[in-house]
Amino acid sequence: MIDFENVKLKVNDKEITIGAVLRSDGSTRKNKTGAWRSKRPVVDFERCTGCGVCWSLCPEGCIEKRSDGKFEADLDYCKGCGICANECPRKAITMVMEEK
Repeated sequence: MIDFENVKLKVNDKEITIGAVLRSDGSTRKNKTGAWRSKRPVVDFERCTGCGVCWSLCPEGCIEKRSDGKFEADLDYCKGCGICANECPRKAITMVMEEK
């Protein structure tokens, strides 16, 4: 069970509480849902500052922190909604068309 009720994130020197409260992980990690998306997020790691805005707003919870402190979507679970790209303050995420 995952409980995000007290998860805090520091953004631009302000501590914010994540708004969603998840009492369980549901089926998100049991079902790979990324195969049907039409666009995928691509991160420009030179522009990314590791602020975590993308991670905090991802409705699928598929964005993970890398060892270098920057974030990247797990494409097995990303549905390609584009919220991360739209909300990134550095515009470091671009949505690109999937190729077959």
